[in-house]
Amino acid sequence: MNGRFVPESDARISIFDSALMFGDMVFEMTRSFRKKQFRLREHLERLYTGIKILRIPLKMTIAQMERACNETVRRNDPVFSSTDEHRLMINVSRGPLGIYAQVFDGVLEPTVVIADFPLKWTVAGMGRLFDTGINAVITSQRAIPAYLLDPKIKNRSRIHYQMANIEASMFKGDHNWPLLLDPDGFVAEGTGDNFFIVKDGVVISPEGRNILRGISREYIFTICRQLKIRCVEKNIEPYDVYTADEAFMTGTPFCLLPVTGLNGAAIGSRGMGSVTRRLISRWSRNVGVDIVKQIKAFNGELRNSAIDAPTPYAFK
Repeated sequence: MNGRFVPESDARISIFDSALMFGDMVFEMTRSFRKKQFRLREHLERLYTGIKILRIPLKMTIAQMERACNETVRRNDPVFSSTDEHRLMINVSRGPLGIYAQVFDGVLEPTVVIADFPLKWTVAGMGRLFDTGINAVITSQRAIPAYLLDPKIKNRSRIHYQMANIEASMFKGDHNWPLLLDPDGFVAEGTGDNFFIVKDGVVISPEGRNILRGISREYIFTICRQLKIRCVEKNIEPYDVYTADEAFMTGTPFCLLPVTGLNGAAIGSRGMGSVTRRLISRWSRNVGVDIVKQIKAFNGELRNSAIDAPTPYAFK
């Protein structure tokens, strides 16, 4: 917290912070593989782009931020089990607003929080989705286009995501995750994840115009180059999803999950497709961790501790 290491129970943000008043905060979530942070620098580069665009007067350099992240991991590792992975949440806000300056003796600075958290608590319950897949639900809540609020800046103003989560939770059945369209009716993204389809062996992503350009999304492009799989960015309509051979979503905690249905209608053979399987296998090979096996093992550890409450990906 702003340069000090404190227990989570002692971490506090002012009620006058701009994050609370306006959702005026940029953030990143990262994860480790075998205790080593994955693409931390890329996450921080995106964070600092948001800081620049939002004019947050942060004096901390990206190198200092990277060292602070690694030190946070180092200090927490003794209480993590040998199989745990580190999930960092990095939040940066403008800090207290100017009208409250007297409360802080005129010293107004950005708020910086780096919190470590066991990854297994984040992915609790997701292991079965590698087998069942996700049913994507197109919601009436649309993605906010870049000309209104640029989604490429990863920010905390995310009430539209939560509205989509609430709507998708009303769809009949299990494993329903929202899929947002942009104002032109093209598929954009999920609520914290990126979306892909596979058609005739080609991996297709929505254009990066009205979406968060995820770090995991970018890594799919890298893996496709490694496997010599053609990967393109183009506008996708719901019809293209219905007629796709495969579909999947990407996100930092779970990496990649198959999408086997759209609004209850089957996509492909209703299982993890061959191209999707090649992608997750290569990802696992690259990082030296069987990602599917690891998350399923986490789920086994937490079988009796799951809480029936909203998550970043689903509203219950």
